[in-house]
Amino acid sequence: MNATRYGDSGVDLTRAESAKERIAGLIARVRTANALGRIGGFGGMVRLPEGLTRPVLVMSTDGVGTKVLVATAAGRFTTVGEDLVNHSVNDILVHGARPVAFLDYLAGAALPEERIEAIVAGVARGCERHRMDLAGGETAEMPGLYRPGDFDLAGTIVGVVDEAKAIHGTAIQAGHLLIGYQSTGLHTNGYSLARRIVFEEQHLELQDPLGETGTSVADALLAVHRSYYDAVAPILDRVSGLAHITGGGIPGNLVRVLPEGVEAVIDSTSWALPPLFRYLGEAGAVPLAEMRQVFNLGVGFIAVAPAEAVEAIQQAAGRAEVPSWVLGTVRKGTRGVRFE
Repeated sequence: MNATRYGDSGVDLTRAESAKERIAGLIARVRTANALGRIGGFGGMVRLPEGLTRPVLVMSTDGVGTKVLVATAAGRFTTVGEDLVNHSVNDILVHGARPVAFLDYLAGAALPEERIEAIVAGVARGCERHRMDLAGGETAEMPGLYRPGDFDLAGTIVGVVDEAKAIHGTAIQAGHLLIGYQSTGLHTNGYSLARRIVFEEQHLELQDPLGETGTSVADALLAVHRSYYDAVAPILDRVSGLAHITGGGIPGNLVRVLPEGVEAVIDSTSWALPPLFRYLGEAGAVPLAEMRQVFNLGVGFIAVAPAEAVEAIQQAAGRAEVPSWVLGTVRKGTRGVRFE
């Protein structure tokens, strides 16, 4: 009887080890002064930044969803890692936290080393931009669960905020204004519906132009999820609440930071629907209410603040080259989000 080896089941240990060596090089380039221990340990160790009175850890885990299918079809693997980091940074930014460390999880089957390196390079690039450690992660070979060449990508971020400066939304009051920050496209949400409309119903190819976007299907769908850290971090002491607009759209995310007794009223005329979302709505005959629940519609982040803080908030956004505008207001009422 012939000996059975791990490679017979679809796991190439030599390729996996080579991929880990490539990843170690990426991690080494983005290590900060807070990093402890050697690369490749069982756990990543990172010091908390100095100068915090009562530090609170803020943690979040997420993925990039079926955007990875578009990346695979297009053969572009250098940006989904950056999508993952930016999404995660935005999630903890809502609470006023600064990013400290990140861990990625890449699972797939028969992934070429170059593809793994490209994906993790995007993660490293996102970490470097936000001056945080890529403290570790996992690359898992799972033949049988994934088809050869398929993969999924997820990550966990750890941030920190002084307890007294944490943002919970409890300071939001009637009369405060909503400031919208422009998105760069779908970000990392709504891809299952977008893919159905674009590829299954409209039968478009990745190189085809997409409506009036002025770009190809691939470029429009793979635009990098914008980070709002540079635009928002300088004015955290001026806001009463923050919301990252992800799955669930504006209604499903803004409500998460509203206290009881107030409602957010969105002025739907305050911005023009970007061409990508106009195309998806018209080509898919998607009802407006459904569009608002699935997509960000061009609004990737929302700040809530007193009227006297709006000028400073928009100036900070301008310095970070992120378009912003007054999106609506907060009124007394039943907790929720309403469009006018």
